[in-house]
Amino acid sequence: MKNTHARSGRPDVLRVLADARPDELDPARLADSPRQHDDLARILAGATDSGAARSQEPRRLWVGIRPLGTVVAVAAVAASVVVVSTLDGQDPSGVRASAHPQSSAATAGSASAASEGRADVQVDGRLELLSVAKKAETPAAEGTYWQTTTRSQDVNVVGAKGQLFAVRTTSRGEWSVGVRPGTQSLMVSGLDDVTAPRTEADKARWRAAGSPSTVQAEASTAAGQGTLGYRIGTGRPMVMRTDADDKIYALGPRNVSYQDLRELPSNSGELRRQLEKLYGEDSSGAETGGGRTAYVLRQAADLITMPVKPAVRAAAYRVIADLPGVRGLGRVTDPLGREGVGVAFPGTARTPLGSVQQRLVVDPSTGAMLCEQSVLVEPSARAREAGLDAGTTVNYEATTRMSWGEHQITVPKNAEH
Repeated sequence: MKNTHARSGRPDVLRVLADARPDELDPARLADSPRQHDDLARILAGATDSGAARSQEPRRLWVGIRPLGTVVAVAAVAASVVVVSTLDGQDPSGVRASAHPQSSAATAGSASAASEGRADVQVDGRLELLSVAKKAETPAAEGTYWQTTTRSQDVNVVGAKGQLFAVRTTSRGEWSVGVRPGTQSLMVSGLDDVTAPRTEADKARWRAAGSPSTVQAEASTAAGQGTLGYRIGTGRPMVMRTDADDKIYALGPRNVSYQDLRELPSNSGELRRQLEKLYGEDSSGAETGGGRTAYVLRQAADLITMPVKPAVRAAAYRVIADLPGVRGLGRVTDPLGREGVGVAFPGTARTPLGSVQQRLVVDPSTGAMLCEQSVLVEPSARAREAGLDAGTTVNYEATTRMSWGEHQITVPKNAEH
């Protein structure tokens, strides 16, 4: 995998160094060897600001529904959506990821950096994100529908104390956002939905409990602690409309049109100021935790997966790269086995399963996100009893397709409306 690395440092220094750099030292001309990749990462990592303050916990990946004027907006980490219907489901872990663009050239199953003897290299997260931003500038043709296909998995702990076990829900989703006048936006979730005990040990505990067809898990709600029910077996897909007039996404507290998205600034400084302005306007911003930094990070991540101009998508990556506490994880594989660069966001979020950290896996060859996942950092007592250890991925959503299309997606006949 070829990586193009940008130099780390303050923006003005970056410009000066780039202008003065001889062609033979341009990182884009480096041969694609692990040694050269790591040497460059090691040199530039030493130039980062190690004293940057870490923000508090980031905004949860899925915060439910909230009214915006005459419509209802679902705020998601990477693809906020305007909806005109209601959403009955609630994320079992309190954290949900959303659709992300994925490179069609992504490949699966390469060795980790640790197995290749490079675990001692502290990769600069800013360096990786700036490299990805450069790749994200590649122009792309526009179409009628911005369409996404995703695969997701959620893990939760169910049962009574002393008889706890983990369940796993897997499903597929499709989202088609119409950007032309007269088109509609549709989201179909819960395709191929299956809920089952997570492991053979969990299956044995489920059988010991009498093989119940429905089980209960703890859940966090706006009103406090509650419960969430699961039905073991297969589920039906659900379809909902996600547009209202010409508004197709929610950005901060605003419902925005395709034209609004196309007019966003491509300069990272201007874009960051605009996102900070949204924080001041959003009365729910204080409820998400982490303050302005976490809020700006969430909105920038939203933009990366919207049908914005490539230069705006690149600017959103640069906004994230300049936020304090963003950390690179080196070369990793996502839950589908595809290789990319891992990035950890600052802080953790509290859920009934314990504290979780949000991570992204990005394809550095295209500038596309492959996956977003939530990883347990400090399991709760319930999670530990059910066998969930630190490092367990309790939630992920991986994108297998994101591209323009000319035809609306097909809604299954058995879908709930």
